[in-house]
Amino acid sequence: MTMSKIIAVANQKGGVGKTTTVVNLASCLAEKGKKVLLVDLDAQGNATSGCGISKRHLEFSAYNLLTDESPNAEQIIQNTVYKNLWIVPSTMDLAGAELELSEQKNRTQKLRAAIETQKERFGYIFIDCPPSLGLVTLNALSAADSVLIPIQCEFYALEGLSQLTNTIKQVKKLYNPDLTIEGVLVTMYDGRLNLTGQVLAEVKKYFADKTFKTVIPRNVRISEAPSHGKPINYYDRGAKGTAAYYALADEMIKNHKKQRR
Repeated sequence: MTMSKIIAVANQKGGVGKTTTVVNLASCLAEKGKKVLLVDLDAQGNATSGCGISKRHLEFSAYNLLTDESPNAEQIIQNTVYKNLWIVPSTMDLAGAELELSEQKNRTQKLRAAIETQKERFGYIFIDCPPSLGLVTLNALSAADSVLIPIQCEFYALEGLSQLTNTIKQVKKLYNPDLTIEGVLVTMYDGRLNLTGQVLAEVKKYFADKTFKTVIPRNVRISEAPSHGKPINYYDRGAKGTAAYYALADEMIKNHKKQRR
């Protein structure tokens, strides 16, 4: 019986390639034969549209998963047109979830309870967190086995990370003692800039063995793909960005095999 690996992708700093990574990594793992569910918890819904799902006529969304008394996950999960890839879509309604959750009893455990029923169905469940550390992100961290942290390769890359790592520590203490850091992923990497090497060295200093060997390059094709509603591996198979996300998927599968031994 397969049990899901539930991975929250989080960084409260926007523009670090968080949603891009969720969509492309999920899609590459799915193409490699893993059954993958993507949970879009960002009210902007970019992961939803990036998987080709129109947000206009959705009857159910992540909002229901977090705020309904007893949400029916089966009803909320949508098929995408991509092999082995399913999604819990997001709409702007989600922006009101913070307020509604604040009045509920188990306000940090709603997501965990809702996706518990899906753990045997999927090999991987990825949660795209909003760029903030509010109740929606706390729900994601309480439901997850691990956190993947994307970091943009820039001068202020590590700024704000201490805030995120403190939140992870708090969640471990209060709600989810088994939560671990899946890894730190360097995105928008440009080998021609001196600064890039410095940032990479800095990240490795802080996170050592928790830094992914794969880095995601700055690549025009990666930025174009979402507007076509396609993950990078379906938009341009030959792109540098596609090769990087395939490599990341392989690295993740290898890491999980090692952990199971």
